[in-house]
Amino acid sequence: MAQRCSVTGKGPMSGNNVSHANNKTKRRQLPNLRTLRIKNEDGTTQKIKVAASTLRTMKKRAQAEAIQA
Repeated sequence: MAQRCSVTGKGPMSGNNVSHANNKTKRRQLPNLRTLRIKNEDGTTQKIKVAASTLRTMKKRAQAEAIQA
């Protein structure tokens, strides 16, 4: 399975591990993915992977909409 958020498309980034002696080796920084179960209109459930930062944004927007309504 791909390490990618299904909502935002956020995926792995590459960078360097840097030691005290300033040696650099390549590394991957993976997104903090969470698995959610979503109910479809026909009653079936589907699992999707969503980044934790995306979940926070979705909760924040849902609260803002609830306050405005």
